[in-house]
Amino acid sequence: MDPGTLVLINLLGGVALLLWGVRMVRTGITRAWGESLKQFLTHRLGNRVSAFIAGTITTTVLGSGTATSLIVSNIAAASGLSVALGLAVILGADVGSAITTTLFASGSSFLRQASPLLVFAGYVVFGFAKETRPHNFGRVLIGVGLMLLALGLISQATQPLNSASLFHDVLSALSKETLLGFLVGALMAWAFHSTLAAVLVIGSLVANGSMDAESAAIIVLGINLGGCMPALLGSLGLSPQARQLPLANLICRGVICIACLPFVKYASPALGFFGVSGLGIALALHLSINLLVGVIWLPLTGLAAALSARLLRQAKLPPDPLAAPRYLSLSALETPAVALSNAALEAGRMSEILDLMLSTAIEALRDNSIETLKLLRMQDERLNSFHTAIQTYLYDLTEKEISADHARHATEMVLYVSNLEHAGDVIQLSLADRIKAKIREDHAFSLDEKTAIETLSSILHENIRMATSVLSTRDVEGAQQLIAQKDTFRSLENNVIRQQVSRRGVGRGKPLRQSALFIDLIRDLHNINSYIVSVGYPIVDSAGLLRESRLRKKQKA
Repeated sequence: MDPGTLVLINLLGGVALLLWGVRMVRTGITRAWGESLKQFLTHRLGNRVSAFIAGTITTTVLGSGTATSLIVSNIAAASGLSVALGLAVILGADVGSAITTTLFASGSSFLRQASPLLVFAGYVVFGFAKETRPHNFGRVLIGVGLMLLALGLISQATQPLNSASLFHDVLSALSKETLLGFLVGALMAWAFHSTLAAVLVIGSLVANGSMDAESAAIIVLGINLGGCMPALLGSLGLSPQARQLPLANLICRGVICIACLPFVKYASPALGFFGVSGLGIALALHLSINLLVGVIWLPLTGLAAALSARLLRQAKLPPDPLAAPRYLSLSALETPAVALSNAALEAGRMSEILDLMLSTAIEALRDNSIETLKLLRMQDERLNSFHTAIQTYLYDLTEKEISADHARHATEMVLYVSNLEHAGDVIQLSLADRIKAKIREDHAFSLDEKTAIETLSSILHENIRMATSVLSTRDVEGAQQLIAQKDTFRSLENNVIRQQVSRRGVGRGKPLRQSALFIDLIRDLHNINSYIVSVGYPIVDSAGLLRESRLRKKQKA
């Protein structure tokens, strides 16, 4: 094989292995400690300084500024986090990513010999651990080991480039054409979706002498700008406020990187004056740029937020009416009737989110679209934020001296919003998985099966609307009608399943799997309906009209 082709193949394989290792580390930490990191961020958003520090710590642990940016974007979409505070977190996340890169690259030469041991230890832990966190800790160990192996492979693959005249001519051109090298770095960061991996690749080239420090400095500057693009593109499906965060980050980094562009060629001699050389130049520049962006823009996050809002406003984006609770007035807690009315309004808006989640899931099933299912996660997070806000509001109300009737009404609403949250979990965790399996396994439901799903889902939509009205008015007759809908739903469900089971020619293999998936979908719709209509039981029970048991008593002989 031609030596140049062999170098290219080894280099591409090393880069791919490095990216896979980064992904394994990020996935392992997210699955094991993702919720803890999210709670850590959520509880430290009191001011810009604490938010900046929280973002730095989270990304240093997580190893991915892009992942932290998407977490913050989802928090903003679900709870109405201010853009200024969210941007402070992202600025800290960029610094945390640079710290992780510096520590990893600096210690890689000492740890590279231990990489096989890390992969082996990770495999043992991953294979034998039964609990989620130890299992994913093994995944993290494997990822770190693969990253170190990849750095060694990249270093070996690029050794022949030391004597390649064409490669050095290209690098010489990049050092002379600053803008071209800057764009190469930006495209590299966007293609890798990881500034950590991109900087480590450039650092490896510098460490073995394949790239000069001046060219590396230009490319690293471009990497710092291109690192914003994955989070910006990943937030396109979120609300306008969530899209402001990565756009504001792009503005902050773009201003600093472009301002530093004319002076980047002097970075290598300046750092060399302080004894920094080779790989240290790339790492020091990467860390310095992120610190500079944080120091300059942290006091000016409000300005960056205003600029991003102005840019998005030009696109005439519609406001999101369900972005966050708006009627839970603390002053109304002194008047229980008004406070309960406010909570009922928010419960109604929460039911609208559940109705939207159900529509999204059915649309994904109808169109065989896994991309549509990705919207459910953000919608479920918003549903959870409404649930927490309403329950906290009602708990604060019940701590005051209120009448027994008001306390009973508050309890009914607490149970209702809890049931809505559980119904959302069924849609996001169970129903979505059934739909995803149906799409990936390429099952095609028959016309009768599609009609049954559409019929049952339309009943669900109607019951969601009726349940909200029953909760607000506490109408006994409406509650009885809602409970009767459960019997109607069960009758239709049993009829559909009976036809499915008794259908001839189901056989084995794919037809049997398709039939099982269809029945599971129907059962999920049944569970969602049970959570919804349960709002009527406390109302009917307080009127003394609820039977103790559905079981028919055995007739006496």
